[in-house]
This record gives sequence, C-alpha cells and structure tokens, in this order.
Amino acid sequence: MLNYLSMDTVEPVNKAKLHFKFIYLIVALISIVTILFVYYALTAHAGSPASIGTVSPGDNVSVYYTGYLTNGTVFGSNVGQNPLNFVVGSSHIITGFNNAVIGMSLGETKNITLPPSEAYGDVNKSLIITVPISVFQNQTVYLGETVGNAYQQGRIISLNRTNATINFNPPLAGDTLIFSIKVVGIKG
Repeated sequence: MLNYLSMDTVEPVNKAKLHFKFIYLIVALISIVTILFVYYALTAHAGSPASIGTVSPGDNVSVYYTGYLTNGTVFGSNVGQNPLNFVVGSSHIITGFNNAVIGMSLGETKNITLPPSEAYGDVNKSLIITVPISVFQNQTVYLGETVGNAYQQGRIISLNRTNATINFNPPLAGDTLIFSIKVVGIKG
C-alpha cells in the first residue's frame, strides 16, 4: 500500500513537483485566512473608518448632537461626551430626529429644523392643571419646581397662596427645535 504522507515512496522528479504543490497549498490557505481576517476586521467594528454605507432603518447608530431653540438657546448637547446610541426606527427618539439620520453617512454632519409635530408635539392644554396648594401637604413648593411621581413629572408654572398650576407636557412641547447631528457610528 502506498503511504501518501511519506516522501520516501515518491520518485525524485515527482518529489519536487509535490513540494511545489504543497507550498502553493500553504500560500493559498494563508491568503484565504488573511482575506477572511481583513473582511471580519472591516465589517465587525461599526463606527470605524472602515464602515461603509448609509444609515437605514434598523441600524444601530451613534451620533453627537447639539439642540437649539429658535432663539439660539442650547437646550441639550452630548458633544465632548459619549455619543447617543439608538436603533433607527425605534420609538425611543423623537420622530424628526430619527428620520433625519436615515441616509446619512459615517462622519456626515447635518443641520435640521423640526416643527413641534416632529419633536415633542404641541402643547396639550388638558395636561396643564390647577390644584389646591393643600395637595402638597405642608411642603414648600416653588415656581418652576418639578413635581410629580414615578409615572408623571410636571413643572409648576403658576403659584399663589391657594393654588398651583402644573404643566405635565414635555418641557419642549410646542417648540420648534434645531439640531446639529454628526453620525459617528453605524452598525447594521
């Protein structure tokens, strides 16, 4: 029986051919492993410069943002901090912001203006209530103070000796918002 692993059973001319075939096989395997490693490195680390494509619904994105009111007042920013991470299309981000990142590329910056309907909505008058001051049971309350419980927070917008008016709308309800957004990570 011929032993395929032993070079002793092969004629000298065929030994040279077999050595070259073996070397080519090793080089081919190393090339394949290298290509797979490079492919994994380029696709497995979203947010790296090697990420390719644009933001699509369902992608996990990382962004830096600064939010402004129309008078120029900054109401929020994460620049210089950790990026905001979210899944595009989830209900965790306001609609206009969510829609604005769709189609953006890695490293792209965009400025957007959102009407209340695409941000925190219009002011809902039924969420502004007046309560007797006695509701606060001997606690001292202040104009502008946030009050509520684990389920709902409101801000005291009017206060006198007998009553407090509390606004339970989101603080930015009714406002047009301006955002500067920079995409710093995309993971599909």
